[in-house]
Amino acid sequence: MPGPTRRAALAVGAAALAAPALSRVARAQGTQLAIATGTTGGVYYPLGGGLANILSRAIPGLSATVEVTGGSVANNQLLGAGRVGMIFSQVDACVDAVRGVERFRGRPVNVRALAVIYTNRMQVVTTAAAGVSSLADLKGKRVSTGAPGSATELMAFRLIEGAGLDREKDFRARERLSPAESTNAIKDGKLDAYFFVSGIPTSAITDLGASPGVTLRLVDHAEFTDKIVEKHGPVYFPEMIPAGTYPGQTTDNKQMSVANILGVLDTMPAEQAARILEATWKARDELAQVHAEARGFTLDRQKTSAAGVPWHPAAEAFWKAQGAQLA
Repeated sequence: MPGPTRRAALAVGAAALAAPALSRVARAQGTQLAIATGTTGGVYYPLGGGLANILSRAIPGLSATVEVTGGSVANNQLLGAGRVGMIFSQVDACVDAVRGVERFRGRPVNVRALAVIYTNRMQVVTTAAAGVSSLADLKGKRVSTGAPGSATELMAFRLIEGAGLDREKDFRARERLSPAESTNAIKDGKLDAYFFVSGIPTSAITDLGASPGVTLRLVDHAEFTDKIVEKHGPVYFPEMIPAGTYPGQTTDNKQMSVANILGVLDTMPAEQAARILEATWKARDELAQVHAEARGFTLDRQKTSAAGVPWHPAAEAFWKAQGAQLA
């Protein structure tokens, strides 16, 4: 893929001129950038590792590292507390953070979008042995709604409510496990199903589908999207996971999706934001080799509606210079 256009280079240069002197001093002394990702069984973590390597090589004086976290909600909280400098996050968690609602009540975070990177798919994972073919069939079952602080938990709660279930009363047991822990619990006969939001394929679900004696099932739920959007806003949309994405998956899975962004605080210096974006965009082919979902990092995905939260000013300038139709 071609590198940034001359217009993009000019936008980066303009952003550099606008950056505070403090940014130049920090770069000369060496800058640390902690990137909050997710659990090791998902997509954020490997992509974050690839991105950290790219940025550390491409930006003089920058040392980028990856943080393993519970996921999007925790990432926004860490960003707001100043403990990380950049996050991978689902849009729904960022919208809640900016509004100061749900888990961010009274503690809003001024998160800004750098880029829309790919789509996250809600996956309701079970096996043929569990006898679950719909969300209604989860009643009385043992389920995991995702790790504490994850966007899986946030989105799972909304999906459960949209399906007319009560997360506190309708399950025989409700765990809060990572995808890898959930897969192991199903293998051990301790869990019937779990929710996980991620790019596809994700290693934990692939592991379950490839396990001897296991027939993987993904539960359809796209029909609840409109009801959830009516309450929580237009951050979700129906999609389909094609048959064969995972071992043993014989039918298409009709599910609900949400976009992912790279987010930073509104106080990130314009020069730093522009350099991060320039390096990331130039290396998008390399990121796609780390995980196939990075192929979704395309110019036509850079939409204000998809980002969900305001753009960082340097990002808005960068994408406009690239020719993105943000509106």
